[in-house]
Amino acid sequence: MNLDEWFQRGMTAQEYVDSMETHQENLIYIYEHFSVPKEDYPLFESLQKRDLRAIVLTEDWCGDAMLNIPIYLRFAEASHIQTRFLLRDENLELMDQYLTNGKARSIPKMIFIAPNGEEITNWGPRAPELQEFLDDSVANLPDENSPDFKDKRRQMLTFITKAYRDHGDFWDNVYQDIKRTLS
Repeated sequence: MNLDEWFQRGMTAQEYVDSMETHQENLIYIYEHFSVPKEDYPLFESLQKRDLRAIVLTEDWCGDAMLNIPIYLRFAEASHIQTRFLLRDENLELMDQYLTNGKARSIPKMIFIAPNGEEITNWGPRAPELQEFLDDSVANLPDENSPDFKDKRRQMLTFITKAYRDHGDFWDNVYQDIKRTLS
């Protein structure tokens, strides 16, 4: 299947958000509180002329998707990038073409497509600054065999989710990284 066909199979942003059972409230919160900088309007006008489309591979349980998708949607709206969403676990044939480090099905993954259906670039699963934050958080976990590992991991995920939702610096990191990818 080519990228045009994958795009046609996808959900709209509204359909995806409406279908969410996890992280919907946080995703909407970020979307409602983030706006793109006015000084980037020349970039958006340039991108509008390119008539790009995007496929986003995601799942609603993913904290990175909760953070990245609303930031991306604001960018896509300003740039007139038509976007469709596919659930990773239902579309492994496509996901397996975009593995992180050649092995991980990390999401979200955004695949940008030219009008002729060819891939221009892709982005995801997270900005470098967020990767560093995540790596530091994971490094502080006890060994997996430790009796308190599951509890500490749950606490870490709760902490990361709250940080993603509440830290505007993280939002800006995501925005700037997507911007670099498409500039």
